[in-house]
Amino acid sequence: MSQVVVVGAGNWGKNLVRNFHTLGALAGVAETNPKLRTKVEADYPGLVTYSDYQQVLESDISAIVLATPAPTHYKFAIAALEAGKDVFVEKPITLKTAEAKALAEYADKHSRILMVGHLLLYQPAIAWMRDYLTSGKAGKVLHVATQRAKLGKVRREENVWWSFAPHDVSVVLDLLGNPPIEKAEAAGQAILQPNIEDNIHVDLSFIDGQTAHLHCSWYWPLLQRSTTVITEEQMLVYDEVAQQVTVHHKGVDENLNNRDGGSQVMDFTASEPLRIECSHFLECLQTRKKPHSDGWNGLAVVDILEKAQEAMVYG
Repeated sequence: MSQVVVVGAGNWGKNLVRNFHTLGALAGVAETNPKLRTKVEADYPGLVTYSDYQQVLESDISAIVLATPAPTHYKFAIAALEAGKDVFVEKPITLKTAEAKALAEYADKHSRILMVGHLLLYQPAIAWMRDYLTSGKAGKVLHVATQRAKLGKVRREENVWWSFAPHDVSVVLDLLGNPPIEKAEAAGQAILQPNIEDNIHVDLSFIDGQTAHLHCSWYWPLLQRSTTVITEEQMLVYDEVAQQVTVHHKGVDENLNNRDGGSQVMDFTASEPLRIECSHFLECLQTRKKPHSDGWNGLAVVDILEKAQEAMVYG
């Protein structure tokens, strides 16, 4: 079993620590915060811990999992790659497209595994939708709409677009077949703090005519997480909260008349996508195959995040 060191044991990193430990692949944890490091040592007796990232780079561990703040992703990831390590980095891969491209190119050139933590791509319901749409049963995918809203943790260092949207942008690209983007339009409202948007709507157009709409908000009364897919023949609705995909056999015919052939509901048993994601990374370490969410996938997501941020208008 390939061994990894998780760097960062905070709010999200602790989940990665737990999953890689359960999978029997956790060789150590690096954490600069003494209190967090002490907690890791108490929770996982005998586990090697590091107080300094350089110690990890100089170790004989071949793979590093980065769960550090997004602004550190590039410098930590490039240092790991240059040290000959394979890398898993949480989303977003970086905060700049140029940096994401540099990581993807370096990983390819030096035959390193580079994987991005686009968690929803490992959600069984999303995987089922991707395979179903790829089969052609629903016809061409025309439009994808996502909503990720709740009364959530408001941040001071980033807006809701950069906090929530990497999940949904990765899903949109996946379900559309990863087409190149043509244009991004965005509208945001900074309700609670100046210049930090709490509620954002983004419209994306792709070069083959496909479109997408994304809504993100952390200042919202209801927990709403959904993905709607409009195709030539059907409409699919994924309720992330209920873990159900409803396939609607309905649409509009050539005479602009509505047609409705009923619907069917696909239920997905409770699972932990993070466990699936971690297992996928370990498999890639062993087989040397490209991860589903590789560096180029991470680059495509950051490119859209940047383009939408640049196009943001305020209303």
